Amino acid sequence: MKHYKTTLILGIVLMSIASPIYAQNIENIQPLSLEETWKVAELNNRQLKLSDLYLQQSKMEILEAKDHLLPELSVGGDIKANSKFLIYDNGLFSSPQDVPIKGYGHDVGYNLNFNLFNGGKEKRNIAMKKEEETRKQYEVDLQKQSVKYNVSVAYFDLYKFLHFHDFLTAEIESEKKQLKLIESLHKNGTVLKSDVLRTSVKLSQLELSLSDTNKKIEIAKQRLNILIGRENDTEIAIKHEDEIELNAITDDDYNDYVDTAFNQSSEYKMVISDIKLSELNIKQIKATLWPKVSLYSNYNYNYPQISFYPYSNDLWGFGQTGIKVQYSIDNLYKSKHTIARAQVVSNQVKEKAEIKKDEISLQVKETYLQLQQALESVETAEQNIIKTTETVRVIRSSYLNQESLLTDLLEAENALLEAKFNLTTAQTNVKVTHIRLLAIIGIL
Repeated sequence: MKHYKTTLILGIVLMSIASPIYAQNIENIQPLSLEETWKVAELNNRQLKLSDLYLQQSKMEILEAKDHLLPELSVGGDIKANSKFLIYDNGLFSSPQDVPIKGYGHDVGYNLNFNLFNGGKEKRNIAMKKEEETRKQYEVDLQKQSVKYNVSVAYFDLYKFLHFHDFLTAEIESEKKQLKLIESLHKNGTVLKSDVLRTSVKLSQLELSLSDTNKKIEIAKQRLNILIGRENDTEIAIKHEDEIELNAITDDDYNDYVDTAFNQSSEYKMVISDIKLSELNIKQIKATLWPKVSLYSNYNYNYPQISFYPYSNDLWGFGQTGIKVQYSIDNLYKSKHTIARAQVVSNQVKEKAEIKKDEISLQVKETYLQLQQALESVETAEQNIIKTTETVRVIRSSYLNQESLLTDLLEAENALLEAKFNLTTAQTNVKVTHIRLLAIIGIL
């Protein structure tokens, strides 16, 4: 019964661990630090490349909007066959006067139109495009922070799994030595055969867990490769032997984090940008209530001259230059509801901004408390390792002196292995949670 109890405890411990991975002892591969994986991701991550293309599109849209400030200029010409030029000076049913003209004709000329005033719509459209570009930049920044956070999660998962692999390997080597010792004691008649079997079962369970770890390494490596924009099967190594530095994590006040979020968070800046765009849109709609003033000019050479009397078969030229004023009276009553709708949309955007503000405050609070909990878990795990290490030493000594059972020793060893797992998990949770907090407030 105790034999099954030991096996069950070890199985629960190992199943509660996140997917472990393979130790990477690969020569000629430069291990990457977290900052280096961020840099690789910024260059190769597909989501970031797509975001950058959207940003480039916004820049082009600004240039396109500026092009509308330039005058409209066109040149054209045509050649045509003329019918008879009949003038019915005494009515349609009277005999017409046949004016002699050429049987063909042609004309060539230019037309220029330059907007002088249109309620500021063109310049305001440029301002809206610039604000859209600013918003796209915020989206790019937010995407970068998201990618860096996701890379961090994958990186520290890999870090954690590599340490689990090391723990399991070391435990297997220790258990093999212990098995040889127990087999020797059994031969001398000091211990029972059941002790040899229990130790063998534990060793088999450890080897099975290590085998499972080696299989899961490919998944973890592939996940990190995808995030940093590499091919799935690219070999990768990280600096997992370096200890996680937790002293650099400052215990700032929650209100300081919130203030930083409202000043630096790309997500919050995006909703503020939406407010500016909605207000510009209202002004743009109201601009339809203003008249449109434009400068125009045109000049054409025509042959033959059949537009003015007296008619002539000679080449002639004629042009006009002036200022044209247009005012759409229907906009006085048509735009009323359009403006009202735009105002409602603007109010909606402002409410969304307040909602987003509350969401960010809550996210900061939750992550801040999770960080405090993670730091406390590290302290607890460190104390547990000290206690369980001493427990294993005492029980192992008493077992060899026939003062305690093997099941007690195996349970103590399992508890120590679990404590090591818990410490590594707590340390990586601190780093990941802190990085998430930095991403939320916009300074990652």
